Amino acid sequence: MEQLLTLQNIMSLVVAICVFATIVTIAGPMMNGDRLEARLKSVATRREELRRRSRADIKDRASGLRHADAGFAKTIVDRLDLKKLLEDPLVVDKLAQAGFRGPKPVSTFYFFRFVTPFALGGFAALYLYVIQGFGLSPVMKLCISVFAFVGGYYAPNLYISNTANKRRESIILAFPDALDLLLICVESGMSIEAAIQKVSSEIGSRSIELAEELSLLTAELSYLPERRMAYEGLTKRINHPGIKGVATAMIQAEKYGTPLGTALRVMAKENRDMRLSNAEKKAAQLPAKLTVPMIVFFLPVLFVVVLGPAILRVMDVRAGKPAEATSPSVADKASK
Repeated sequence: MEQLLTLQNIMSLVVAICVFATIVTIAGPMMNGDRLEARLKSVATRREELRRRSRADIKDRASGLRHADAGFAKTIVDRLDLKKLLEDPLVVDKLAQAGFRGPKPVSTFYFFRFVTPFALGGFAALYLYVIQGFGLSPVMKLCISVFAFVGGYYAPNLYISNTANKRRESIILAFPDALDLLLICVESGMSIEAAIQKVSSEIGSRSIELAEELSLLTAELSYLPERRMAYEGLTKRINHPGIKGVATAMIQAEKYGTPLGTALRVMAKENRDMRLSNAEKKAAQLPAKLTVPMIVFFLPVLFVVVLGPAILRVMDVRAGKPAEATSPSVADKASK
């Protein structure tokens, strides 16, 4: 058991886990399949919910879905009053930006935010104090355990932020093309709801997340009391200045009666220029970002390849082996 807990075996296990995670990350998109149908089914569920709420004339129509939430996480959150203990006024917006809507993801978020610190901190303390201490002092063990506890507290927020960023990037990459399609549909005489619905069905091959958001926007335009609330909801869910500018332009076009096609044409050009400028910014940052990987990974290999033969030759000379220049030639041996 002690041999299995040596530092070398633990490092081998960590390397194996990293290799497995890399393989899963590369092969994951190929095994997921088409998620567009499931996303649109979720949007259809929200559409039906909005229709029921519209018929019942509920006052808080823009607050979100009202799904039944009676799971284990909900029970723990209610009994411990975690929503008040770990109150975060922006948690609903953050979850919506990551693609999680309704009260159930909120309960799940508070549950993991409460459980994860104790799980990681307890595991670190158990491993260091009971299984393998690596010869560390008690103060170092305590610091590592506290660090694991604090990391567990911020781990759910980090996961939500990373998911929201990936989702936002997918939407922004396909958004200029969606605006061009929307402009074509509007100028052909379609209403804005029909145009958005048509674009959502066509843009799904480029970005499932954008197709979901546009379908959700169509549902909210149909059933929310004010169309402005639907556009503002789209802005909050995506949280990007380009999307906010488009939503503002569409709100002003409907409010003041300005041509919607002109506004869409201008916003499409601005979003395309914004995407190009972001690509140029990333390209300009590439040399600085490659400096550390080149120093860590490329230069050591280069030094080994260039200096390795010379070092081996010097080691052979010091070990007493004859050099090639002093060894008798084949012709001398033949003459003898």
